Amino acid sequence: MSESELDLLSRLWEEHMRAPFPPHMRGREIEGEDMVLLDADIAGCVLSSLSGPLDEKRHKILLICLAAVEKVLPSIDDEDGATEYYKHLRDTAALAVELGKANTR
Repeated sequence: MSESELDLLSRLWEEHMRAPFPPHMRGREIEGEDMVLLDADIAGCVLSSLSGPLDEKRHKILLICLAAVEKVLPSIDDEDGATEYYKHLRDTAALAVELGKANTR
């Protein structure tokens, strides 16, 4: 893992943590996905990846979550900046997945 990729992931994560969770997404399901749980699952995996290589279980969870974000994005209304919030979360998750791939090579 290059230092610049880890720095980028760290910066994206810090930006995500400063962004308020869109209030209208609490308690909502879109396309069968609980939006709070999706955020929390990705958060746990990204935090783990900032501490070191993801184990296989977390890597698989992150891939599943990444697919779920892609599935729900077209159905998210943009109230409270929800679309941007989940796009940023997707980008952060995607980078964590890429870093995980680099660590398994």
